Amino acid sequence: MAVLNHLEPQRVFRFFEELCAIPHGSGNTKAVSDWLVDFAKARGLRYVQDQLNNVVIFRDATPGYESAEPVILQGHMDMVCEKEPGCTKDMAAEGLDLVLEGDTVSARGTTLGGDDGIAVAMAMAILDDDSLSHPAIEAIFTVDEETGMYGAEGLDVSVLKGRRMLNMDSEDEGIFTVSCAGGARADCCLPVTRSAFSAPVLEISVTGLVGGHSGAEIDKGRANSSMLLGRVLCALEEKTGLRVISVCGGLKDNAIPTGSVALVAADAAAAQAVCAEMDAAFKKEYRVNDPAITVSVRPAETDLLPLDESSSRSVVCMLTCLPNGIQAMSADMPGLVQTSLNLGILTTGDDAVHASFSVRSSVATQKQMLIQRLRCLMERLGGSVSTHGEYPGWEYMPQSPLRDLMVQVFTDQYGYAPKVEAIHAGLECGLFSAKLPGLDCVSFGPDLKEIHTFRESMSVASVQRVYAMVVETLKRMH
Repeated sequence: MAVLNHLEPQRVFRFFEELCAIPHGSGNTKAVSDWLVDFAKARGLRYVQDQLNNVVIFRDATPGYESAEPVILQGHMDMVCEKEPGCTKDMAAEGLDLVLEGDTVSARGTTLGGDDGIAVAMAMAILDDDSLSHPAIEAIFTVDEETGMYGAEGLDVSVLKGRRMLNMDSEDEGIFTVSCAGGARADCCLPVTRSAFSAPVLEISVTGLVGGHSGAEIDKGRANSSMLLGRVLCALEEKTGLRVISVCGGLKDNAIPTGSVALVAADAAAAQAVCAEMDAAFKKEYRVNDPAITVSVRPAETDLLPLDESSSRSVVCMLTCLPNGIQAMSADMPGLVQTSLNLGILTTGDDAVHASFSVRSSVATQKQMLIQRLRCLMERLGGSVSTHGEYPGWEYMPQSPLRDLMVQVFTDQYGYAPKVEAIHAGLECGLFSAKLPGLDCVSFGPDLKEIHTFRESMSVASVQRVYAMVVETLKRMH
């Protein structure tokens, strides 16, 4: 049963609800890509679908706008799939269960995917509406933005003529983003060996954290569960003989992990005492930003052998000493994080422990410095670091006619000027600006709260205002 069909603008919310019915997590975008192609075919619109499943849909200028420069509308079709503990939904195969409460749209037990499904819906609504006035439109729907912007990286931009781009991938109404950090994923690999060790098997967990986006919310003072797990293991190692069996935590490199778990072989009484001490310490340290942190220990069973003494010490050292969080603040823009990294995914295989980081900086040399720090530590421990998914930063343009136009439209509509700022998160604008020299771009969007978590929500009224602003901006692009 439709949940949003009565909301205005009807086209926007209808397409958003249709999108939410199609599983579209990163790496699972073929179905939604084909849905976009079917949309274009049904309306006789020219389109390009590439091997990555990126889609570009073209619509001609309306009467009176034939000589205007084309405009690019851009957003990504993939979403971060996170679930509330206990949620049984298979997000790879099932659509979302939308919930409308007053002004707020959310999804029951899961992320909503407003980041960036609402951009897809708004662009489709514009392409579908014959009553609007606008220049020629090139609507770009990319894949796998959330896992490294691989869609934008692989897109053939030779089909594009526009050099003005509205990127609808921001989450705070009234803020125009005009610059962003560059980044990369760094995968740390630590080889380990296993041997028998006589001690009870225990499960130590650090849970109940708030988490969030590792770029936009890295400055909120929230804890990283995998880093806290390292502190617990280090404290336990100081008290008693300890062998790590496995460590794991987090699902996405660009999400701050909310829970991490270790299997260890250790004295049960010592582990109980250390976990109680660390639970109290963490509750005190994070009483404001992560008040629900819980450190617990319980008996467990496993068929895996523990790591030997050397490997166990190396794992504890790695989780204790790896850098994490904010590393430098911007001297040019007060309050802006300049350089950071986030341990997002921690896993253990039979013969190696893997730790995957999202590394970000608006200064390219500092991004490389952090990768070098990771590599130096891992090599000392007998491990290695590989990088992939590197993307450039998006430099601020002192002269931007598009920015000036959008500021004027916003001010006319809202009665006050928007904020114009940079963001410490990767945006596809950086890749497009590198591929399309002279690209004039602004990133914006409606209010989305707690993206990349199962608490994600979207404001209906904000979507309505932002869509009206986009429509008016296109109308003024003579």
